[in-house]
Formats: sequence, C-alpha cells, structure tokens
Amino acid sequence: MGTSTIAGVVRATCSAIWLSLKSSVLPQPTRQQWLDIAQAFLERAQFPNCIGALVGKHIRVKKPPNSGSQYYNYKQFFSVVLLALADTNYRFIIVDIGSYGSTADARIFRASRMGRWLQSEQLDVPQPASLPGSTGPPAPYVVVGDEGFALSSHLMRPFPRRGLDGKRRNFNYCLSRARRFVECAFGIFSNKWRVFQSAIQLAPQNVNVVIKACVVLHNYIRTYEATPDEDAQVYNPPSGGEAVLLGRIGYAGLRVRELFADYFISPIGSIPFHQ
Repeated sequence: MGTSTIAGVVRATCSAIWLSLKSSVLPQPTRQQWLDIAQAFLERAQFPNCIGALVGKHIRVKKPPNSGSQYYNYKQFFSVVLLALADTNYRFIIVDIGSYGSTADARIFRASRMGRWLQSEQLDVPQPASLPGSTGPPAPYVVVGDEGFALSSHLMRPFPRRGLDGKRRNFNYCLSRARRFVECAFGIFSNKWRVFQSAIQLAPQNVNVVIKACVVLHNYIRTYEATPDEDAQVYNPPSGGEAVLLGRIGYAGLRVRELFADYFISPIGSIPFHQ
C-alpha cells in the first residue's frame, strides 16, 4: 500500500478509537467524582483538597514542513504538547492535545479549555472546604503542577528554590508527592505505546489523532485491566474563621499556598515519616 493509503488507515482507525471510547473513559468529571479523586490524593499522597496532578508532555515529532521554530522546544527537539491532568490511578482526567512545542506550559494551560473552565468554575469542582482536622478558613480544591505553571487560587506550584525555609521546603516535598502521579502516568503511557519513544513520522494533525487514541486506550486499560500500581514507575520527590480565601488571582494564589504550607507543618497535617 502507498504511504497516503496507510496514513488514511491510521487516521481513520485512531479517530474511531477516540470516538468510541472517549465518553466512557474520558468523561468530564462530576462533582462527586472530583470528591472521590480528592479523597484518593489524601489517602495516597496525604495532600488534601487535590483534584489532580498537571504536567505538559512533549511528544517528539519530525519537523513539519515550513513550520519554522513553532514546534522546536526548549529541550531542543520538535514536538507537540500533551497537557494532562491525572488522578492517583494514573488515569488522565482532562487533556489538551496539539499545542506547539515552543509554547510554555503556563500559556498552554491558560489558553486550554481545561484552564478556562477551571478559572471560570465551569468544571463543577466542589466548593472550598476546610482541610482535614483544621479549624482554619476553607481552602479551594486545587490541581498541583511544577514550576512551569503560574500560581493561582486553583493551581499550586512549588515555592521558588532559592532561600527556602523549613516550611516552604516541606510544602514543596508534599506537593511533589502528589505531583508524582502524573509523572508516573506518563511513564506508563510512553512505555505502553512505543510510538512515543521516537519521533512520530506523521503530519501534526495526524499526530494529534494518534495521541487521542492512545490517551483513551491508556485510560481504558487503567480503568478495566490494571491494578492501581501496576507498571507504575517509582518517582522520588526532592529531598479560625469561615471566610473563603478570595481576592485577585495572583494574591489569592499566594494566600492559598501559604494556607497549605501552614497545614503541612501543623500537628494534624504533617506527614509522620517526613519530620
């Protein structure tokens, strides 16, 4: 068969897989499902009010014709970005597929439906709730990410590494424990689907279709066939009132992060084996 015929077969097959599985293995979560995800993060990572771990994965591609540096990323290869929010079973909750490799994760998240829905409260995320055992102000439900994302009241990122005191270092450790689940999810994903272990020799629009198919197949396996920690790569992280925290996004984000940081050094929120 000719190249164009094979490309058409791949595109049609992957599109059919995506359309057949998306509604069952990648639905938009309900409020109860967000609460279940948060409970799992509390039990497995001891991070309360967490509804997912976020990261952008660069999928290596061959240089598209006449694309200039749009697909050339900071790691010095050509890519498209798979931005994904994952749960503690290494499943993808929400994904954004196909941004240029040269685009920063924070910008991709801000422009994505996921980011817009989260900031505009269209994801049916539960209302802020007190951290377990705490009498302090209610804290919003948050996603956790790395330094590539912008801090907000709904997205927690680490404190800058310079001049860390004990409280901030402890917060970074706790956040890394929660964030490891998305790192492991991508480790499982790329090991299971070997097409991602080298540059994909397809046009960008076809690459996106392949990624979509692999995302829903990954979730299908994690949902119906895998045990919670099967195939998971070990990730070692680096060593009062009733008023809800409000305000401008940047300032509110700082206040929310301080609330979590204070909780993690309190007797009720500290991790016993990390003193």
